[in-house]
Order: sequence, then structure tokens, then C-alpha cells
Amino acid sequence: MKQKTHYILLSITIGLLSACTSTTRKAPVVERTPPAQVRPAAPAPQPVKEDRNYYTVQKGDTLLGIALDFGQNYRDLVVWNNLKDPNDIKYGQVLRVSLPAQLAQAAPAATPEPRQPAAPRKSAPRADKRPYTETAMADAQKSEGGNGRAEQKPVERPEPAAPIAAAPAPAPAPATPVIVPGATVTATDDEKLSWMWPSDGRIVATFDEGKNKGIDIAGRAGQHVMAAGAGKVMYAGSGIRGYGNLVIVKHSNSLLSAYAHNRSIVVKEGQNVNKGQVIAEMGDSDADSVKLHFEIRQQGKPVDPSKFLPIR
Repeated sequence: MKQKTHYILLSITIGLLSACTSTTRKAPVVERTPPAQVRPAAPAPQPVKEDRNYYTVQKGDTLLGIALDFGQNYRDLVVWNNLKDPNDIKYGQVLRVSLPAQLAQAAPAATPEPRQPAAPRKSAPRADKRPYTETAMADAQKSEGGNGRAEQKPVERPEPAAPIAAAPAPAPAPATPVIVPGATVTATDDEKLSWMWPSDGRIVATFDEGKNKGIDIAGRAGQHVMAAGAGKVMYAGSGIRGYGNLVIVKHSNSLLSAYAHNRSIVVKEGQNVNKGQVIAEMGDSDADSVKLHFEIRQQGKPVDPSKFLPIR
């Protein structure tokens, strides 16, 4: 009986020790990581300024269209960009669309060479001069006429020269108004840049910068199309899509005018034209009706022609 009780007590003691052992817990180990370094925010990119000296070719572009948009002659773009074929331009190609600086610098004027002063003329000494003696005097008298006297010839006195009237000072030339590139030029600024309507007819479409880059004038086939101002023909052909038979006249370094949808063209590239000179015949080339599409561009940008044309 005692032995049984002893085993019971031993079992209870072992159980209590096991419970104490199982309830003992170790403190958790927490690993601390260093705080992450905060990097300063990258500065915002600076806006890229538009460079009007170069243009990146987009899909559907033509060299003629690019030249028109920048107010340049397409032949100049060919030279500035060393293009072998003006029709072979590629998407993403960067083209120069303004005059290079080395060509813009005017050639220095030639300096005239200084004239050498004329050397004074020297008269040769007379070989017959001899010292004065009676014999020399007698010989001289014989050579002059043999009559013992030297013939004296009358001295001709030169007539006094008529006084030369001073040339009148040239009248000062009238001052020519200076047209500042980029300034709006109207019909009252300069006769060379005065404007007239390119043709008679009803205006069927007005200027809208987003839709219509000029005005449309209705008329009849073959009606005269005239230069709206004096200038030089910059282009004459049909190479720009949407314009048909097109004439472009350059009036100054910043202004040009365009005449589209003609039936025929009667001027050539490089030809100088006067204001009012017939340059084409109205037609419907690349258009749905007979009309003249007329544009004025200032530094390549379309502007409202009504601001230039006289009121009618």
C-alpha cells in the first residue's frame, strides 16, 4: 500500500515539473533593420524650347509642304540639307528650315586698291645748250634764218578756262519704311508691300486657323488670278497635296502669298511679278468647285488675309 502511494506521489511530482517546464517561454528575439534612406526627388524636366531652325519630319510630310509652313523655298531646303532627291525624306529625319549662319553673313565689300600718285614728268635736258659766246650767238642766228636776227615767235597765251559750275547736290532719296520681321504689314505700310484682291468673286470660305488657312473666292473657269502684291515667284507647280496647281509669291523676308486650285499657271519660278500681274487662271484642280484658295503667310504661319487686303 505504501509502495503504491509512493508511485502516485512520484507521478504527481513529475507531472507538476513537466507543467512548469512547458509554461516557461523564452523572450522573442526582434531583429531591427536600419531605416531606409530617403532619396531626394528628381528635379522636374525643363520644358524643351521650340527650335524654329530645325524640323522633324512627320508621317505624310512633303518637302514642299514643310517649305510652305516655314516660309522657305523648297530648293533652299534641298541645299541646306544636302538632299539628293527632294522627294526622298523619311519619317523622323531632322531638316534645317532656316538660313545657316555662315550663309547669312554678308560678304565683306571689296576694298578698292589705293591709286598710285602719278610720277612727275621730267623734261630731258636739251642737247644743244652751249655756254654763251659770240661764236655761239652767231651760229644760233644763222640757224634761225640767216638774216642776223633770231626770229621771235609770238607767245600764245592760253585762254582762261571757263569756271566749272559746281554740280548740284543730289536730292535726298525718300526714306523707305523698314519692315520689321514678324510685324504685321498692312496695305498702308509700303508700296512694295501694298495689297490688292487677287481676283473678283464671292467669298465662300473665310479664314479659320484650325480649318481653313486662307479664304476661298468663287469664280468662273479661266478667270484671271493676279498677284496680290509685288514679289518673286517662289513656287509654281502641283507638288503639294490639297492645293492643286499652286503659285507661291514671296514679298519680303517674312511675307508670302499662295494661290491654289488654278486651272493653269502663267508664270515661272524665279520670275519677278508686279502687283496686279496675271499669274494664273482660276480652276478646280484638287477642289470640288471652281474657286481660288488664297493664303497670306507671315514667317510661315497662316494669317487672316482680311487684315492685309483693302476693304471692298
